[in-house]
Amino acid sequence: MALSEIVAISEAAARLRASGHDVLALSTGEPDFPTPPHVRKAATLAMQNGVTRYMPTSGMPALRKAVADAAGVAPANVIVSTGAKQVLANMFLATLDPGDEVVVPAPCWSSYFDMVALAGGETVKLRCGAEAGFKMTPEQLEAAITPRTRWLLLNSPSNPTGAVYTAAELAALGAVLKRHPHVWIASDEIYDLICYAPFTSFRQACPELADRTMLINGVSKAHAMTGWRIGWGIAPPALIDAMTAVQGQVTSGACSIAQAAAVAAVTGDMQHIDDRRDAFRARRDYVVDALNAIPGIDCPVPDGAFYVFPSCAGVLGHKTPDGTVLETDADFCGHVLASAGLAIVPGRAFGLPGHFRLSYAYARSDLEEGCARLQRAVADLTPN
Repeated sequence: MALSEIVAISEAAARLRASGHDVLALSTGEPDFPTPPHVRKAATLAMQNGVTRYMPTSGMPALRKAVADAAGVAPANVIVSTGAKQVLANMFLATLDPGDEVVVPAPCWSSYFDMVALAGGETVKLRCGAEAGFKMTPEQLEAAITPRTRWLLLNSPSNPTGAVYTAAELAALGAVLKRHPHVWIASDEIYDLICYAPFTSFRQACPELADRTMLINGVSKAHAMTGWRIGWGIAPPALIDAMTAVQGQVTSGACSIAQAAAVAAVTGDMQHIDDRRDAFRARRDYVVDALNAIPGIDCPVPDGAFYVFPSCAGVLGHKTPDGTVLETDADFCGHVLASAGLAIVPGRAFGLPGHFRLSYAYARSDLEEGCARLQRAVADLTPN
């Protein structure tokens, strides 16, 4: 096991900056906005009121109820964990035996692969390129399912592509899954509130599969609460109980103060969601236009999240000023960092080489500077 390439690149950029290098990182999926004031106030009140002791392993009752009410389920269907990442890890550890398979459309968030491996499972990656809108087809899913398939893991809106499955596309996948009752569905919807197209939850599209569906969400992205580390899962109570047993031996309950803050995020004023979505949309439009103006870069328009996933295939095979030939997306990202001081993440980290991920969860000034640096790095290249 190793650090994800995303984290490794971001930490390398931080070390370079600390040593005096001019490095700009657009590699991390962390909004530059502050946590909303009413959420921070709730945390302060929780501390002042002594909400500083162990919480129930499955989560603070008030937060489980708030999440359950919003989803139209009972609190017994909810587990609260130390971030959505722990929800996924708990789920895999609770359900996978060695050799069990998890079907994952790629490109996808890089941590999926290692979490499955850590639980003894095997990831079945399905290539979903730009020509398919970075989305899996029912035919691909049908062909990938075997007797060892335990889960289908979806992420909509997607990290790293921003792709969003429509209600009809989810229903078509659900029709395949109806024929395979041994396969459960994990739908990672952490970016559901940062969506520029109509969003449909898998549970809404396929309510008949609710008895084998897990929804994963949290407050990190839309509420700018990455450091608070609060996520949740919504699933049948038997699975929630099994995941609670795992969590009880790993971390026990999540931070009491952070959970109190999350209650305020889930139940309080949501105007900041609309305001920040509009800001992200404007940033997206700027970045897409700026990258598509660079020869050799092809950047599709994402429908959600705060990432673009452009192709760099048009510059692969080109030479750097010192004569090095860029053969892979990792070579390209390395050249951009070395020549222009810009940290971006190669597509190979997400299971689809030939691309790179750039996050626009940053201030407009940083995005303008980052796109200018990328343009300079590409201008340094010559065809081989």
